[in-house]
Amino acid sequence: MAAKRAAKKPNVSGEELKQYYRDMLLIRRFEEKAGQLYGMGLIGGFCHLYIGQEAVVVGLEAATEEGDKRITSYRDHGHMLACGMDANGVMAELTGREGGYSKGKGGSMHMFSKEKHFYGGHGIVGAQVPLGAGLAFADKYKGNSRVTFTYFGDGAANQGQVYETFNMAALWDLPVIFVIENNQYAMGTAQARSTSSQDIYKRGEAFGIPGEMVDGMDVLAVKDASERAVKHCRSGKGPYILEVKTYRYRGHSMSDPAKYRTREEVQKMREERDPIENVRQMLLTGKHASEDDLKAIDKEIKAIVNASADFAKESPLPGEAELWTDIYA
Repeated sequence: MAAKRAAKKPNVSGEELKQYYRDMLLIRRFEEKAGQLYGMGLIGGFCHLYIGQEAVVVGLEAATEEGDKRITSYRDHGHMLACGMDANGVMAELTGREGGYSKGKGGSMHMFSKEKHFYGGHGIVGAQVPLGAGLAFADKYKGNSRVTFTYFGDGAANQGQVYETFNMAALWDLPVIFVIENNQYAMGTAQARSTSSQDIYKRGEAFGIPGEMVDGMDVLAVKDASERAVKHCRSGKGPYILEVKTYRYRGHSMSDPAKYRTREEVQKMREERDPIENVRQMLLTGKHASEDDLKAIDKEIKAIVNASADFAKESPLPGEAELWTDIYA
């Protein structure tokens, strides 16, 4: 039921490759700016950066169609940008401003976009997994061909509610792709110390859910696997598991100095496996873009990110009346 597949590169045009480069670079630069604003005291609370993991969400979004849904955990800014949410609205929410996606009341972990079918980051470890199955159940009930991408980490993969959800999703043939973003550290605990089975995707076998492991530092490998998973779900065969092996360069959150791993380990990953540099080299060696073309993209991205920071700073704080909106009573 489960397999480690040899990396197969899908055929993509130079323009598509350039778009993946642009999308990943937007996430990288946005997160770098978010880190700066956090250091300046403009972002409060928790802030979990996605730096290093950009190829995961960009590769998966490349296989989506309009109406597909996504739900994730607290490391969520990259998912928002990849599904087309506006950088201004995301940054304004991070800084608690009125112009944010949740009017400044949700912050880093709790913003949503009905328009982009983004059903939130979620602060409780693993809690988004049954919610993702619920979104898929709604589509199954409606009889459409939509798919839900339910993201969680290697740490959340040890939560009991994940397996209750696997069971229901398999019983009801729900069109849900469970994406395990395995960045190899659950907060500060290495996967080898917290997980009895090395390959987390194989845990679906007990429920009859097929799955595979994917190189999450290679956007084309992720896109290839995502297309297989999406085809499986759209054809009514039920859920699918993708364990995407990736790596975060920063600490678990901005308050984490990440002393549980060596600086050399992080540096080696940056130098040898960086997902953005990987695509950059493909663009240059394949003559799909010149150095000047890539510099122009970088300049454009920096302008978008700087504008989002300016928008956030200029957006007013929510008024007191906002305390009474969007609540039950």
